[in-house]
Amino acid sequence: MSLANENKTEQVKYPITDRVLEAMEVSKRGCDELLVEAEWLAKLARSEATKTPLRIKLGLDPTAPDIHLGHTVVLNKMRQLQDLGHTVIFLIGDFTSMIGDPSGRNATRPPLTKEEIAVNAQTYYKQASLVLDPSKTEVRYNSEWSDPLGARGMIQLAAKYTVARMLERDDFTKRYKGGIPISVHEFLYPLMQGYDSVALKSDLELGGTDQKFNLLVGRELQKEYGQEAQCILTMPLLVGTDGVDKMSKSKNNYIGISEASGEMFGKLMSISDELMWSYFTLLSFKPLAEIAKMKEEVLSGRNPRDFKVALAQEIVTRFHDAGAAEKALEDFNHRAKGGVPDDIPEIAITGAPIGIGQLLKQANLVPSTSEAMRNVEQGGVKIDGATVSDKALKVEAGTFVVQVGKRKFAKITLS
Repeated sequence: MSLANENKTEQVKYPITDRVLEAMEVSKRGCDELLVEAEWLAKLARSEATKTPLRIKLGLDPTAPDIHLGHTVVLNKMRQLQDLGHTVIFLIGDFTSMIGDPSGRNATRPPLTKEEIAVNAQTYYKQASLVLDPSKTEVRYNSEWSDPLGARGMIQLAAKYTVARMLERDDFTKRYKGGIPISVHEFLYPLMQGYDSVALKSDLELGGTDQKFNLLVGRELQKEYGQEAQCILTMPLLVGTDGVDKMSKSKNNYIGISEASGEMFGKLMSISDELMWSYFTLLSFKPLAEIAKMKEEVLSGRNPRDFKVALAQEIVTRFHDAGAAEKALEDFNHRAKGGVPDDIPEIAITGAPIGIGQLLKQANLVPSTSEAMRNVEQGGVKIDGATVSDKALKVEAGTFVVQVGKRKFAKITLS
């Protein structure tokens, strides 16, 4: 989609006050792209002068039951804008989830069933409320206007966009040129997401960088329906704990916001020193000047671990409390010295003698016996402090502490 006409500076009709400039700075912190800056500045100025809050939209499809820190990158931005007095709309994509978002995919994504969506959506807003102020958040479901649209309305909507423009989308282009099938229903996803902006009359829509095309469709459809076009703000995709791919449950490199405080703290401490700065920018509420000062101190010789601890404690405090953050630090330091945390699950298992793989799986320390074998091969399994090296080990009856990796422990009674 060409942005040649999007970069003309809009004449600002309202005064640019210090508060407007502050709001602009907050908007741009950590963002990848803000389109169109002149239009957003004009909207902010108008809002300040007329005391009319702007409508800021974020849509999330409930494709999994839990929210992880990657999701909170845009949620944090929503909260910052919410604190400036604007109306934030947390849109649950119960209708679009049934289509399946093709963004960044090289194959058709299987749509979720209505039952799966309902189960996942139950936890979404509850967890998002750990970031957003629930008393100031408008919660909507896009089935409200998408279901009544019907076949006639869908055809009328589809007539407002061309196949040529749809194929400008990078992932569609690659699939089309590569002879990889594109189902017609996949073209409906960006149209329906764009129609959400029409229905909600949004002034700004947020999303990850992989959502840019869909957000631009929203701008275009608003113009088609005679509305003022929304601005769009894209945030970088948070890299997962592996330091390679974006944070994702399917990649098992995620940190869930509902995870136990010790697990959350340990995962944050496991990220690389280099990745830590990205986490500070995108997840921390510390001023950018303070983060810059931390970097200078590290360059001057200070141990980056000190700041990683501060980051982990800030995040754990946000989703648990300060006491849990302190306890997580104590347990982490204790484990670093070879100790066992005070509070570990106690599990009773029958069937002795039992293979080490089955023992670990039944204790929920690993998701599968193959994962158990991989951990044994890598020397990551200990029983009462002794490393297990035999994948064929049969464990006899008794009570013992089992450890997998650096953070997973269980006191198992086997009978």
